[in-house]
Amino acid sequence: MLRVFGSLAIAGMMVGLMIGRLTQPDPVELQQVEVAPDGLVLWFNHEPKLHGEHVDGAVALLIDAQGHRQNGQLQVNRKQVNWRIRLADQGLLLNLVAARPLRGDWGGDEVDGRWRLTIHLREE
Repeated sequence: MLRVFGSLAIAGMMVGLMIGRLTQPDPVELQQVEVAPDGLVLWFNHEPKLHGEHVDGAVALLIDAQGHRQNGQLQVNRKQVNWRIRLADQGLLLNLVAARPLRGDWGGDEVDGRWRLTIHLREE
């Protein structure tokens, strides 16, 4: 009798794991980064969790998503701004740094089944 209950418990656990795996949503993934005239546009497959701060004149965003390291430059008021995406413990960390202090505004919306995060920058 003990073997029967043990077998039923193992079979029930395996079925539960399979159902859980099938119903689990896809992870949020950074698909594309575009440079805009005054900031960046990031494209994701789903809406990510986001936390942003202004730190010593730089803009830092922690995005709960998967992706690859990337970096580049953009222009704000004809001045260079360096941006870098790197992997962090909680997801992706986006840093935007310039010679002068920056302020940023960000917002997202759904476009054609993807999530667009738009970041607008300005000098302080």
